[in-house]
Amino acid sequence: MATLQDVANAAGVSKTTVSRFLNGSLDLPLRTADQIRAAIRDLDYRPNPHARRLSLGRSDTIALIVPDISSPFFATFVAAVEAEADARGLSLSLHATLNRRDRELSYIDTVARGHADGLIFITNHADDGELGRRLQAAGNCIIVDEDVSGTDLPKVFSDNEQGGYLAGRHLAEAGHRHLMLIGGGEEMISGERRHAGFMRGLHEVAGPQVRILRHQGTYTLETGRAAARRFLESPVDQRPSAIFATSDELMIGLMEVLQTSGIRVPEEVSVVGFDDVGPLHLFAPAITAVRQPVRDLGKSALALLLERAADGNKPPSEVLLPVTLIERASVAPPMSS
Repeated sequence: MATLQDVANAAGVSKTTVSRFLNGSLDLPLRTADQIRAAIRDLDYRPNPHARRLSLGRSDTIALIVPDISSPFFATFVAAVEAEADARGLSLSLHATLNRRDRELSYIDTVARGHADGLIFITNHADDGELGRRLQAAGNCIIVDEDVSGTDLPKVFSDNEQGGYLAGRHLAEAGHRHLMLIGGGEEMISGERRHAGFMRGLHEVAGPQVRILRHQGTYTLETGRAAARRFLESPVDQRPSAIFATSDELMIGLMEVLQTSGIRVPEEVSVVGFDDVGPLHLFAPAITAVRQPVRDLGKSALALLLERAADGNKPPSEVLLPVTLIERASVAPPMSS
């Protein structure tokens, strides 16, 4: 295959002249430009796009670090970023960390040493400070979905507080006063804000006359199953009349155990989920849930990353995307009502 030097020799100019002409940084007399074009045509020269991008100081590649690609939430998010990157003529470099801190740090270092034009980062656990320091030093970076403390970077979240509020108000309006909340702890921004919004929605309708059984853990099927077993261990007359499970995985694990145990939804317990990316509408009954705009999270993250790359002086901001309560058939008044 012909090289850039071959083109330069045939056109009677330097290799640097050909390179600068091809990347648009050099204006040449018409005769010289025609000589270069003729040499390219006659030699069937095909520029190396990767080398050309590097010569312009960019790679046209975006790095994406996520905890997992098997869950519906992260799979949908990755697909949205990939589609948006493709529409903009960019490549995507995907790294799945299994939600492990050591893999997160390793991938951040890999991206920082490489030629990616920016990084979109999602974690699903609390940080001890090291993760925040590495991200802050990584260059052009956007944090999505969960916060990383100690970082002064652009961030894109769903409105978790409003989502909790919608769930709490909906259940309170149905008459529920003794409820179970399954979700992350206060060390996670999603857990803290969903809990705060849930309590605000409940109290706005029911006042202080509410009791909450809180079950904290990771957003996994097993945490949902464990919460269901805890619910079943309570005497029937002391069980919460409604459950708010703050992710699709939690809801699926919860429903797996409740249905196996013969618990009827919503006759014996009402349930509301969060995310609504998984197949909650296929359950019997279909599950009411707060829907996160997962695809919009991906699009907004990439757009914000490219804005930051174009204007490095733009101050970091936190973008909150609206959520929606999708009412289905899993909520009814408590049996005692």
